[in-house]
Amino acid sequence: MRLAAMMALAASISLSGCLVGPDYDRPDAPTPARFKEAAGWKLGEPQDATDRGDWWAIYHDPVLDDLERQIDVSNQNLRVAEAAYRQARAVVGEARAGLFPTLSVTGSGTRSGQGGRGSASFVATGTGTAISTGVTRGGSQSNINLAADASWSVDLWGRIRRTVESDVTAAQASAADLANARLSAQGQLATLYFELRAADDQKRLLDAGVDAFTQSLQITRNQYAAGIVGQADVVTAETQVEQTRAQAIAVGVQRANFEHAIATLVGKPPADFAIAPAPLAVAVPVAPPGVPSRLLERRPDIAGAERRMASANAQIGVATAAFYPDLTLTASYGFASSGLAKLLRASNSFWSVGAQLAETVFDAGLRSAQLEAARAFYDETVATYRQTVLTGFQQVEDELAALRILAEEAEVQANAVRLARLAERLTLNQYQAGTVAYTAVLTAQTTRLNNEETALAIQQSRFIASVTLVQALGGGWSATALPSTDQVEDDPPAAAKAKTSP
Repeated sequence: MRLAAMMALAASISLSGCLVGPDYDRPDAPTPARFKEAAGWKLGEPQDATDRGDWWAIYHDPVLDDLERQIDVSNQNLRVAEAAYRQARAVVGEARAGLFPTLSVTGSGTRSGQGGRGSASFVATGTGTAISTGVTRGGSQSNINLAADASWSVDLWGRIRRTVESDVTAAQASAADLANARLSAQGQLATLYFELRAADDQKRLLDAGVDAFTQSLQITRNQYAAGIVGQADVVTAETQVEQTRAQAIAVGVQRANFEHAIATLVGKPPADFAIAPAPLAVAVPVAPPGVPSRLLERRPDIAGAERRMASANAQIGVATAAFYPDLTLTASYGFASSGLAKLLRASNSFWSVGAQLAETVFDAGLRSAQLEAARAFYDETVATYRQTVLTGFQQVEDELAALRILAEEAEVQANAVRLARLAERLTLNQYQAGTVAYTAVLTAQTTRLNNEETALAIQQSRFIASVTLVQALGGGWSATALPSTDQVEDDPPAAAKAKTSP
């Protein structure tokens, strides 16, 4: 009863204690009213590029969809981030333990004697109520002691509560890091996938070029046989065929590298992984940028930087609490008796209650230095947060500008491809009629192939810019997905878990 009364008193003191240090108030960050590069820019088709968790669905590619879903299951970098989040949650549990008393149980037993008689003893510890007994027979004596002890460092000034606050926000920052790692892996996979598809299209263009150059070679051989052109034209045509064929083979190296990188991202050995060739899509979906202020809630890296500010702010309170005295309450309760039958008698019980108030009177400026370091670290996190916000806006503006300019370039380049193909047909007809030299055909065919490759490169860049814009906008993620304080202290929410297999 006395122990329970002491615990109730300590709880009352702890709950009524002060909470020193500044309360967190999120600092302002430079936020524009609108995205400059989005002004007057109308999104093209399709119009279903809306915010969603499975953001890659806007590309309507079942192969990409299947690959992206494997990221959560097998990506090892994502497992690293998920394990780091679990570590951060465990640290919260360690800090919260300081809010409660420590209970211990000690059990001991001795048997002693004289005149050649032996002695024995034992000690046992555990959790529960402590008891002691003693038994004496003839020239020997037995004693058994069991005692329960309680100790509680009362959080008068909020040192432990500020530590818990700091660790909770640090765990939330770790959850944001997990979301950012997932988004980064998803974006990297989508980029590699579209580069692989562009390689498939480049191989197709070069193979078509080989066919076109082979057709011209056959015409040149026929004209050489008829004595219309010289052998040099035949050799030149043969050289162009072999050169283009070599370029087509070289594309296979790039494609293999892209395929191997994708295999690693989805956690599979490259030897057991393959993607069948397919063309790059024509339509480039673009996610709407929305209101700039929403970016602060949509990017996990910004959310993580903001949570680290809150964690650093709480550490100022921890450093401030060190200037105040510490109160520790202790209590013991048990029984002691010379005989086992008398063990639980009230007359054999013992108890003690105590309190200790400790204050450091001289530390050569240690606590002041620690407080100054905590404040400086908070200022560092504020600067990091603001820089992360600025970088986020820059990335969005970069990709909006890239998509707008690349769309204009693609339109002009498409016209160039059309004209190059027309020039190739006209020149080839003239060559067959004997009105132009073979060099004109070679120039026209090379120009056509180069323009087609340039158009493909622009299309590839547009897809990559589209993926990068989605990443810059947070991929449909929201800060509301961060675990709450209760979720951090209990079970991690499904949104913060990486769906990793054992």
